[in-house]
Amino acid sequence: MKAAVLQMNTAFASPKDNLAALPWLVAEAMAAGPDVLLLPELWQVGFYPRPIRDYADPEGRETRETLAALARRHRVNIVGGTAARLAEDGLVYNTSYVLDRSGKVIASYDKAHLFSPSGEDKDFAAGGSACVFELEGLRCALAVCYDIRFGAFIERLAREGADILFLPAAWPLARLTHWQTLLRARAIEQQFFVVAANGAGGQTEQPLAGHSAIIDPWGTILAEAGEAQEIISAELDMALLRQARESLPVRRDRRGELYNEAEDVPHFCKWGCTF
Repeated sequence: MKAAVLQMNTAFASPKDNLAALPWLVAEAMAAGPDVLLLPELWQVGFYPRPIRDYADPEGRETRETLAALARRHRVNIVGGTAARLAEDGLVYNTSYVLDRSGKVIASYDKAHLFSPSGEDKDFAAGGSACVFELEGLRCALAVCYDIRFGAFIERLAREGADILFLPAAWPLARLTHWQTLLRARAIEQQFFVVAANGAGGQTEQPLAGHSAIIDPWGTILAEAGEAQEIISAELDMALLRQARESLPVRRDRRGELYNEAEDVPHFCKWGCTF
């Protein structure tokens, strides 16, 4: 599978501009012949204008329609970053959609861990499930930005069989070292590919770090962007994944009975997520 990451320079609080820019970026990314495209977190509005409710997409309809049209036009799978979704219950969720080459939504995920230092937990509702899904015959998982700091959560995704972790984010430049370290650490410890899309450019007082990356199960960086808008791509070689797991059988050697396993891990939505 070949993955491409769209590191967008999102226009803050300007969905019209971001929606207009996306088709051009997708067309540019398709020159590399990817099987799947990954977008960053809250690519339509940036991270994030307040009150977020004023920018939220009712039930994600416009987001899904936009991504579906692009998936059909280019015959490509899309992991659509995230959108601020206004749900029927009146709450706003930070929601990711996965679409296949026909434009069908095959999975969705509401961000589970909300970044309380910025007040995200006051503006969004937390998701209550995690998501593992199948894409092109491979098991994949979704996490969003702050989720990557929670090792037990990421480990659970791996234990559910994920071979690829897709991670849309809006990670600030001030914590770039954390971003780069955590991405490589999760790839190495869970022995899967990490495909991470960050935003780029200024977002009010917190410029985003960029440095989207594609990392293999050995922790090797297959592709990494700079700080500006950029598209990166890389081949995800499943033979390399098998080699890593056979050479270092950490999943087999795991001693779960010795660990303080979390009892409150959200339930999982596999290959048929509802939205």
